Amino acid sequence: MSRSTTLLTHRYGPTHTTPALDNPIIEHLLNHRSLRTYADQPLPPGTLETLVAAAQSAATSSNLQAWSVIEVQDPARRARLAKLANNQAHIVQAPLFLVWLADFSRAQRIADQRDTELKAPAYFDSLLVGSIDAALAAQNAVVAAEALGLGTVYIGALRNDLQAVIDELQLPPLVYPVFGLCVGYAATETAIKPRLPQTVTVHRDTYQVDPEQEQAQIRDYETLAADFARSQGQNSPSWSEQVINRLKDESALHGRERIAGVLNAQKLALR
Repeated sequence: MSRSTTLLTHRYGPTHTTPALDNPIIEHLLNHRSLRTYADQPLPPGTLETLVAAAQSAATSSNLQAWSVIEVQDPARRARLAKLANNQAHIVQAPLFLVWLADFSRAQRIADQRDTELKAPAYFDSLLVGSIDAALAAQNAVVAAEALGLGTVYIGALRNDLQAVIDELQLPPLVYPVFGLCVGYAATETAIKPRLPQTVTVHRDTYQVDPEQEQAQIRDYETLAADFARSQGQNSPSWSEQVINRLKDESALHGRERIAGVLNAQKLALR
């Protein structure tokens, strides 16, 4: 059995029969897992610069390069950000913590030098452009970090109190924090988390769903996910319950229901 096939079995379960094309980069991607416990081990010199170079090699809409990143070094600031992000201790623990930003303030400064008014950043599409640019860049950095033997985890909970994070990082108008990212060496080994089968997520030509078949495949996936959770010492509700609980009302947003107003105050997504 090839390594790619073994990794696919971890990702989709033993019933997955379609092999992946063997390639070291494919194996690297299939081996991804989130890391929430970090060793007290410094990173090699040049790590940040290497990750940023990988990030800047990602695609960017219209070559706007509408993102920036902040390396948060100050322990007290990290502690405050961790508290804002639902007390996630790995924000303090990881040797490298980055906050990825959608950033149109740089474009505005360029325009100011030319006495030009920028109207497009106020439109919702620009918010998407900056957010997608930041996400593509960060994912490139994640792949690079894992290639160096490091682990990572995204911190979306920075958006729980977006205004407080903006204030903490002293962000100007036309900038907002999309998410954080912890980087470092693993303190404990983590496993590959199962994902939905491709038959549920892939469509051909148009969006077509057989509800009964989909539900049967989701039930099979939930059995796999429950086995994984037990193997990790977790007692989690079913995946379907997690989806419903996360999306059924604003109480599960933990403050993110206020994001639109904060973005508007940053002069983003006004139209």
